[in-house]
Amino acid sequence: MTQAPSLPVFPRSTRAQMTGFSSTAAVLQAADKLRAQGVQVIDLGVGEPDFPTPEHIKAAGKQALDENFTKYTTSAGIVPLRQAVCDYINGNFGSDYTLEQCCIVLGGKQGIFNAVMSLINPGDDVLIENPGWVSFPEIVHFAEANPVRINTEATDFHLTADMVKAAITPKSKLIIINSPSNPTGRVIAPAEYRKIIETAAEHDMWVISDECYLQFVYAPAQVNSAAALPPELRARVLVAGSLSKTYAMTGWRIGFTLGPREWVAEVLKIQSQSATQAASIAQKAAIAALTQSQDPVKQMLAEYQRRADWFIPALNEIPGIACSRPEGAFYAFPNVKELARNCGYATSKELSHALLHKYGLVTTDGAAFGAEGYLRLSFANSMEALQAAIERLRQLVNDHRR
Repeated sequence: MTQAPSLPVFPRSTRAQMTGFSSTAAVLQAADKLRAQGVQVIDLGVGEPDFPTPEHIKAAGKQALDENFTKYTTSAGIVPLRQAVCDYINGNFGSDYTLEQCCIVLGGKQGIFNAVMSLINPGDDVLIENPGWVSFPEIVHFAEANPVRINTEATDFHLTADMVKAAITPKSKLIIINSPSNPTGRVIAPAEYRKIIETAAEHDMWVISDECYLQFVYAPAQVNSAAALPPELRARVLVAGSLSKTYAMTGWRIGFTLGPREWVAEVLKIQSQSATQAASIAQKAAIAALTQSQDPVKQMLAEYQRRADWFIPALNEIPGIACSRPEGAFYAFPNVKELARNCGYATSKELSHALLHKYGLVTTDGAAFGAEGYLRLSFANSMEALQAAIERLRQLVNDHRR
């Protein structure tokens, strides 16, 4: 009998080998699998608003369809949307961005990806907060560069200019800053933020400011953007903005980059050869989001505040959990080292796995963000779901009492 030929081994590129699958996406897949099996899952893993896209934004998208606005646009995005982005940021932060400094992208992630690809060479060092968003180190890996993590656990996850200075290496070319932070909810105060940018400038470094959660800040913390910096510092910073969280538009895939003309021009080149453009319909909807009523944003923020006011104290009442109050975004990032140890789990990953498969509670392991011993819990969910999640955590504790 003739032996069947063996299948070829796919020769993965170096970039593919260095880049991991998104851990947050993996959690989502695992939760969907359990739902398909009939498990009543409570999902605190997903990082998106539980609110629908506001009606006036949806109406603008429907109108774009009715008007057959379904063709290609320029890669940079339509002029009315770029102007709306500039007007929104300039009006809120006193900057003077122009159309040539703005590029519309497919969500904040693509803006960051394009910005890194346009600046970073293999072997460069890129500074990132630790813990930090799961995609930051993977995007750096894709560029065949080295993520240099700045550990912030000792300061309860507050990044400082002194930390940045201590982490700079001779090969440092870029720092990525995320305020409000995913996963910690930390907000960098304006004065400290400026010191960080000044430190980067002193060492001839560039900055990406991820402002995905820009408007979701809880008093007394202050809403702040790199756009508020003086021109000489702003000239080193690319703002990666997104409408996904602010306007509950995660599926519309609309973001923007604002920065020095030369940097934005390179971002645009990469976009033109990859995604081409953001969806035409979504661009029309985004104009409505930025230029019409902001009341839905205020309502979402107030509701997140209400949930945090209940959820954080409830977490801290559970033996083995210690959780600081977030200053922005919509995540709790509790320390669960004692809880894991008391329940017989060696790592937060094991704890997260048990919570999912034994208790139907979706969480994201802190190690995915660079912080073993923590969990990221999204309170972008109903109060009923949050209350049920607390009950399942209590059940875990009760099941392991000695």
